[in-house]
Amino acid sequence: MFTNKTNDGLNNVCGKNIAKLRLELKISQRELADRMQLVGIDIDKNAIQRIECGKRFVTDIEIIAFAKIFNVSFDELLLG
Repeated sequence: MFTNKTNDGLNNVCGKNIAKLRLELKISQRELADRMQLVGIDIDKNAIQRIECGKRFVTDIEIIAFAKIFNVSFDELLLG
């Protein structure tokens, strides 16, 4: 049977890495949402929170924007 969740039931594989990178930058979830909006991604603080805890799927365009904001490769964002 096909499932689109991780083995531990999360809806994404990058949320934990996004949280780690955000904390390394010492910015809030609201600041990250603001930075995402500056690069053209309409997202709010609540969506960032849901991504970080694995409750929300992340689109490919959002992954590109996160990688740009954190100045990391897709591999680092997705694999840690």
